[in-house]
Amino acid sequence: MTLDAHLLVTRPAFALDIALQVAAGEVVALLGPNGAGKTTALRALAGLTAMTGGHVVLDGDPVHDLAAEQRPIGMVFQDYLLFPHLSALDNVAFGPRCQGASKSEARRTAAALLEHVGLSAHAAAKPRHLSGGQAQRVALARALAVRPRLLLLDEPLAALDAHTRLEVRSQLRRHLADFDGATVLVTHDPLDAMVLADRLIVIENGAVVQEGAPGEVSRRPRTDYVARLVGLNLYRGTADGPRVKVGDLLITTSDRLEGPVFVAFPPAAVALYRTRPDGSPRNVWQARIDGIERHGDNVRVHLDGPITAFADITPAALADLDLTPGQQVWASVKATETHTYPA
Repeated sequence: MTLDAHLLVTRPAFALDIALQVAAGEVVALLGPNGAGKTTALRALAGLTAMTGGHVVLDGDPVHDLAAEQRPIGMVFQDYLLFPHLSALDNVAFGPRCQGASKSEARRTAAALLEHVGLSAHAAAKPRHLSGGQAQRVALARALAVRPRLLLLDEPLAALDAHTRLEVRSQLRRHLADFDGATVLVTHDPLDAMVLADRLIVIENGAVVQEGAPGEVSRRPRTDYVARLVGLNLYRGTADGPRVKVGDLLITTSDRLEGPVFVAFPPAAVALYRTRPDGSPRNVWQARIDGIERHGDNVRVHLDGPITAFADITPAALADLDLTPGQQVWASVKATETHTYPA
């Protein structure tokens, strides 16, 4: 295991207490709402935020007592923080120079890394002349130039526009695949996490609430935050065979479990009606429309009732049903569209 860490950071009204293990060549994404402690965790690993307790061990060597500049760690900051007065080449060469390399040796290392990230032609350019995607790749090259055993990325794509983000995300995934150390990245974007990471760790209120492979986390969310992140309606209930009691509502599912469970279904599985549908074996309940908003090519209807839920319908369906906020409707979901798993 390249990284073995237990991060304890205590502040007034906030405490971070998480364990992290990341293998060589593995990319782990920290996800969580604002204020959950993601960036605090990253800065604690880097030595930029003092820890109250715990440890940070890299390749078997404790580094938590070392100053930030002494740790074998490279970091890509959210705003990249390139030196504005230095060329791309000299930005990348800065780290090796600080480690004692000669100017010529540092520049050779930097040139090789700029070639690796496809920016040899921009070696002489100052940061103000680089696009957002190019600046991000220079920042990555600068982090790699110190030959780190741990690479930290704080919202590495947040500063990019949507079109650039798509291209740079693909490039970054390839570069991370070539890195043989451990990588920890912080992101609020679930797509970034799903594409870039081998494993997700979800943090809420300074604690780990769920972790696993992206596919597992997206299929089986365990908190409301994760459910919203992956676009599912999620409820905790008690199962008795195929029936799950959620509050005052009994939901029939296609699974047979007993005891505390989660039941989830996508908003697209929720059908809406002006009057109660007749002769249907589906789960049916009455709800009040709490809000209506555009959601991609569809319309997302917020429902309040015995359970709160999202329903995704087409604009045409919205017009046909003549739905407005405050209106009473009937909602239904087929048992085969639900997914139930132990809580």
